[in-house]
Amino acid sequence: MRLRLGLVIRYCKSGSYRFCYSSRGTPGGATPSLLLLHGFSASKDMWLPIVKHLPRGQHVVCGTCPDTRGQLAPGPRITAFKFVKSIGLDKRPFHLAGTSMGGNVAGVYAAHHPAHLSGVTLMCPAGLVFPTESEFIIRLREMEKTQQQGSIPLIPTTTQELESMLKLCCYTPISLPKQLLRGLLDNRVPNNDFYKEVFMEIVGEKSRHSLQESLHLITSPVQVIWGKEDQ
Repeated sequence: MRLRLGLVIRYCKSGSYRFCYSSRGTPGGATPSLLLLHGFSASKDMWLPIVKHLPRGQHVVCGTCPDTRGQLAPGPRITAFKFVKSIGLDKRPFHLAGTSMGGNVAGVYAAHHPAHLSGVTLMCPAGLVFPTESEFIIRLREMEKTQQQGSIPLIPTTTQELESMLKLCCYTPISLPKQLLRGLLDNRVPNNDFYKEVFMEIVGEKSRHSLQESLHLITSPVQVIWGKEDQ
């Protein structure tokens, strides 16, 4: 599908971090470049269904994920800044969009680097004080009380836990054959320790409301998209 959409896989380095991303087109066109940041434990390919609806002439970059197994980056916003600088996206204002954890990063980035942006889109962003508690937030609070790090709902270790995660994350039910579920799980499990480190950092006391605390600093035009049934 990447090939059909004209996306090319690229790599760049910033210090000890290597980033893997996909892109299409070149900057400097009639519209600003578009940088898309994925959610927790997802990948750049989650944007493929969106990219197919974008004009072919639009310069689009799907990232960012540091390829540093077991090594935490120096804070998600700083990591995004390193990525933007390393691919030269900061040369002219670009549009930044992110979903969930990526929405958190996009919002905090917008608060600290306004000159880089022409606008920002936040899709169900994390890092806020939520007015109502969804099933997911309730489960997080229970996990926090019991200190059960082994039962993080977004880090499955069995096919049953993976099915539960899909039910939590997808309003439209997804029914996958057991063999495909097993393959998806096998791809994720080797990274679970890394995911746990990242997860515990972003839900820790210093980071859990990082976007909420930065909202008053955002001066770029902001679009917020939130699904009615989003958990």
